[in-house]
Amino acid sequence: MADESKTAALSAVARLTFTEKFRLQTWLMGIIAFAVVLFLLVQAKFILIALAIAIILFSLTSDAINSISSLRIGQFRIANWLASIAAVFLIASSLLIIAGLVISQLNTVLSTTLSYTDDAQRAIAQMFAWMGEDVEQSVLQTVRSIEISGYLRSAAGQAGTILSQVVLIILFVGFLFAERVWFGTKLENLMADKAQAQRVSAIIGSIIRRVNRYLLVKGLISTVTGFAIFLLMSVFNLQFAIAMGLLTFVMNFIPSVGSIIATLIVTLVAYIQVPEPQTAVLIFVLAGMTQFLLGNVIDPLLMGKTLRLSSFGIIISLAFWGAVWGIPGMFLAVPFMVAVMIVCSHIPAARPVAVLLSREGLPEEEFPLPILEIPDPSGDEEQHFKRAVGAE
Repeated sequence: MADESKTAALSAVARLTFTEKFRLQTWLMGIIAFAVVLFLLVQAKFILIALAIAIILFSLTSDAINSISSLRIGQFRIANWLASIAAVFLIASSLLIIAGLVISQLNTVLSTTLSYTDDAQRAIAQMFAWMGEDVEQSVLQTVRSIEISGYLRSAAGQAGTILSQVVLIILFVGFLFAERVWFGTKLENLMADKAQAQRVSAIIGSIIRRVNRYLLVKGLISTVTGFAIFLLMSVFNLQFAIAMGLLTFVMNFIPSVGSIIATLIVTLVAYIQVPEPQTAVLIFVLAGMTQFLLGNVIDPLLMGKTLRLSSFGIIISLAFWGAVWGIPGMFLAVPFMVAVMIVCSHIPAARPVAVLLSREGLPEEEFPLPILEIPDPSGDEEQHFKRAVGAE
């Protein structure tokens, strides 16, 4: 009897030791996998950024193509391939026009920035004049020590990068539309289970619906805000009205901080051209009121409960993707966060992550989806132990 108790105790100790080793190995493998993925994200960011944008553009137009292809004009119906070609042509034209506009405005700003360099440095220093002449002179010396020409050359070099990335995005979009017919079949063959493939397809559809609504609403609000800033700059007869409107449109896609940065830049540009504090303060107030009204009142009304993301989680996502992919990563931070939250909400082991990322702790309320049955390695510890000791 004593021998049996001793054997059971040794078996329990061995099982506990194996469980701890197994968990430690799991954590170590997870850390190594994260490091490898992070390395690949940084090294292949040019291609991955283009691919992510292409997937978003594809998802935005895919539903529209399905609706167009189902329409009938008399006895004729628009073929799916024809609608796809028209969509690719429309996306390519829009991207090239936007890229051309961005590059032209970038060249305009860069060509005239050097003439405003001294004025800009003095304007920034004058903002600290209320703290004393010594502080003002110190700030002026600090600003003058910054090599603006180097930043201008770096910004000018981005023009070729923008055009190359636009071409790559167009290629990715074209191939995605070319293979969209076989996505369902590929998913079923990949999952080897029709029911599981339907669950995964429903989750992907939920991600697409939320991201599309977010981008459409954000695009509408950003367009109206950018046009309002353009009108504001034009009323005061200031230069760079188009550039500031375009900057505001782009920066508004960065949640929380984008609108603040855009407002400060617009105010600084106005203050450099019209060195009168009253005018700069007026422009700051008008631009800030526009951003607040559209971003904090109209935007939530149109967005509804589409995202339900944690504000702190958004800041963390912005910081992470900004560090990995720079400004493009900050644009994509919210769509990536939505995708992670929805996927984790349907995996039992990862649901706590979805709860943390959601605003109210309810990450998925759009419609009930079956829970993905992902095997949990930690749940088979007893089987692993039996194999290890030769019981099986």
